Amino acid sequence: MKIDVGILVPDLLEMPAAARAAEDIGFDCIWTSETQHEPFLPLALAAEHTARIQLGTAIAVAFPRSPTVLAHIAWDLAKASKGRFILGLGTQVKAHIERRFGVTWDKPSPRLREMILAMRALWDCWQNDTKLNYRGEFYKLTLMTPFFNPGPIDHPNIPIYIAGVNEHLCRVAGELCQGFHVHPFHTAKYIREIVLPNVKLGAEKTGRQRSDIELSSAIFVATDEGEREAVRAQISFYASTPTYKTVLETYGWGEVNEKLGALAARGKWDDMPELITDEILNEVAIIAKTEDVPARIKEKYAGLLDRITFYAPFSPDEAPKWRAIVQAFK
Repeated sequence: MKIDVGILVPDLLEMPAAARAAEDIGFDCIWTSETQHEPFLPLALAAEHTARIQLGTAIAVAFPRSPTVLAHIAWDLAKASKGRFILGLGTQVKAHIERRFGVTWDKPSPRLREMILAMRALWDCWQNDTKLNYRGEFYKLTLMTPFFNPGPIDHPNIPIYIAGVNEHLCRVAGELCQGFHVHPFHTAKYIREIVLPNVKLGAEKTGRQRSDIELSSAIFVATDEGEREAVRAQISFYASTPTYKTVLETYGWGEVNEKLGALAARGKWDDMPELITDEILNEVAIIAKTEDVPARIKEKYAGLLDRITFYAPFSPDEAPKWRAIVQAFK
C-alpha cells in the first residue's frame, strides 16, 4: 500500500518547497485538487523541483474542459515530469457543473468514458502520427494539423484515474483506467460491496484483472477531540449530497442523507454535524492515537485500497510529524 499526500497551495510560489519536502519525507505521490484553485499549475512547478515522487490530480473536473485541452495539459506534464504524471478526473455533481462552471450536465458516466477514449485517440495521433478520427456521441475529433501537434514524448502512456461513488463510474474505471479515486466519504463495507465488484465487472469487459486498477482514496483520520469534531463536520457536508447517499444506504442510513440535505438547503450548516453519530463517524474515519494510525489504516484497508492519502492537507511546517507517520507506515 502506497502513502500519498494532498497539497493545497493558495500561493503557487509555495509549491516548490512543499513538493521538495513531500518527496524528502518519502511520500509516493503528490495529489492536487480542484477546489479553490486550479489543479494543474502546481504540478508543473512540482515536476521541476522533484525527481522521484509521482504527481497527480485528485481530481480535476473533467466536463468544463474539452478532451483536447485535457490531452495537451497531460501531455506537457507527462513530458515535464518524465512520466510521473497521473491524470485524475472527476465528473463533479450536476449543480456544480451547471451553476458553478456554467456548462451542460448530460449522461456523466458515458460522457466521461468517451472523453477518455477521445484523449487516447489524440495521444495516439501525437505519438504515432496516426490520423485523428474519433467520432462519438459527445465528442467528434477529426482535425489535427502539424501546427497543433506537439509530437511524440518519451512517456506517452499517461495513467488515467477517475473518481466516482456509484457503480457506473466504477465500471468505467475497471474497463478503461489505471486507477480509481474512491471518494473520501466511504466505508470499508461500501468499498467491498459496491466499488470492488463493479470495478471487476468493468475490467472483465476488456479482459483485465482487478490488479490492473489501483484503488486510491483520501481518508479521514482523527487523533484527538478537535480533529474528531472537524472530521464529523466534513462528513456531514459530504453526507448531505444526494449522489453520495449510496454510501449511507449500505448500512440502512439513507434517511440521514435526506435530513442533512434538508438542512443544507436551508443553510443550516452548523446543525448538520450532530446528525453524524459516533457509529457513522467510526465507520467512515480512522479514530485512533497518532502512534496507532498506520496499523489501523493497514488493518481497515488491506485488500481494499492500493494507495491512501490523508484528507488533512500537508504542510512542510509539520515535516517531523509526517516523516514519523510515513516511516511507521512503510
